[in-house]
Amino acid sequence: MPHSPAKTPLPDDLLTQCQQSLSAAELYLSAARTAVRDIVVKNGRVSGAALAEHQFAAHSLSWIATYVQALQQMHNWARRLDDSGDFGEIEGLILQIAFGEYLGQLRGGIPMSQGEFARPQDLGLDPKNTGLDEASVLALIRNGNSASARARLATLMQEREGSPTFGATGLDDELEMIRDQFRRFAEDKVVPYAHEWHLKDEFIPMSIIDEMAALGVFGLTIPEEYGGFGFPKAAMCVVSEELSRGYIGVGSLGTRSEIAAELILCGGTDEQKRHWLPLIASGEKLPTAVFTEPNTGSDLGSLRTRAVREGNDYVVTGNKTWITHAARTHMMTLLARTDPDSDNYAGLSMFLAEKEPGDDANPFPTPGMTGGEIEVLGYRGMKEYEIGFDGFRVPAANLLGGVEGQGFKQLMQTFESARIQTAARAIGVAQSAMELGLKYAHERKQFGQSLIAFSRVNSKLAMMAVEIMVARQLTYHAAQEKDSGHRCDLEAGMAKLLGARVAWAAADNALQIHGGNGFALEYPISRVLCDARILNIFEGAAEIQANVIARRLLAS
Repeated sequence: MPHSPAKTPLPDDLLTQCQQSLSAAELYLSAARTAVRDIVVKNGRVSGAALAEHQFAAHSLSWIATYVQALQQMHNWARRLDDSGDFGEIEGLILQIAFGEYLGQLRGGIPMSQGEFARPQDLGLDPKNTGLDEASVLALIRNGNSASARARLATLMQEREGSPTFGATGLDDELEMIRDQFRRFAEDKVVPYAHEWHLKDEFIPMSIIDEMAALGVFGLTIPEEYGGFGFPKAAMCVVSEELSRGYIGVGSLGTRSEIAAELILCGGTDEQKRHWLPLIASGEKLPTAVFTEPNTGSDLGSLRTRAVREGNDYVVTGNKTWITHAARTHMMTLLARTDPDSDNYAGLSMFLAEKEPGDDANPFPTPGMTGGEIEVLGYRGMKEYEIGFDGFRVPAANLLGGVEGQGFKQLMQTFESARIQTAARAIGVAQSAMELGLKYAHERKQFGQSLIAFSRVNSKLAMMAVEIMVARQLTYHAAQEKDSGHRCDLEAGMAKLLGARVAWAAADNALQIHGGNGFALEYPISRVLCDARILNIFEGAAEIQANVIARRLLAS
């Protein structure tokens, strides 16, 4: 092990400094919101044309708000740990590095993507007059994310290698017990085989899915009266993290069940709830989400797949694409246009459409369905498909809620949970990348010492740990808001936006630590990099997500 940096003395007033800097950051956010509102709000409403014209400024506002919310949740986390006596050295280092780095980026430029930075001047603000020149802010920027702090954090990470998290999460004992259970499952049943599944582009074995069903993965948040566990969304987050840490495909199997269950709980009839929810909770019926069409992407209002009523059935005609796990599932949450005269969201309806499971040789044996696999870089364990419907029949009783034209509204109700779960998957992928990077840096010798002895290497690992905790706290906050019955599309969107970027950064940096070996297919980090890339695209691409966040911020 390299020379261990001395324990870093944390400022006695660290929590106070963080609180004071948060106040300054909130003033900056208020000024940014006012500046963007002045250019995109016309006659008291957000103008779509103005928002498109000033998209960069609007998206910059979204990132600023996400950072301020992230720092707020990190401060809340630290306060809770301090009150319970669990705020130790590693937690203090994570907090000060997070504040130092994110305040520095708020002041100088937030990376929205490679080559795109959200800076004060992009919102028409004077960089010297952002409110971020307060003494507490400058002190944290100067001293919080120091080389010595990162080196010390990396050393503590080595000492705790094998720990499920680096730093206390702030969750209760029951949720941490759930984490341990699913971490053991992933370590025993997923990690040893995931890379082979990826390289061979194989389905996740049904035996794994059966074991997940027995563990209750598909009914985690479904109420007990319908055969589920009735756990809070935080439990879904923990399970998704640990399964995705093993392999994102495994962690994503529950996503389709979460979406289907949420659709039925929010919009289904009593009979649909009694019939479908127990089957989904037990894993007897595996669902898939069938929404996206060629050439529409995120513009769901332009969907063209038609469902025409004929007697007691609807007959579906059209094409869908990017349908995950389409072949082996038993039912589809299928979005189609029931009003042929409409050209917007109002004419869409949601169906609970049954189908026969298929396989590689015959993926779609159900009459009226055809399709084929879309070959992809990563996220392979469930496979992606194009589907064609021609005369596919769905009983009228399977129209969700029994009323036409409610499909888009019903789908919108699922986005909060889906994006929270996607943020948790991103955390799991980032955790996997960090652990692979840490292990390799410890074992790999160069110039007579382990890679982790070099500051650029241990700095990368330390920042991974810090940003993973930031994304965790943002995600757990969104989950808690959802469980409290509060509208949380803003919080869920922020968690997904930041979590996806954190996962990509962790995977990219972990591969860099591997050097040339990271580019070799035999090393798992090559798979994790491919898997991480999709997180910025599905469940709302980063640009779409930033647009949604901006609209909410400007309308409030």
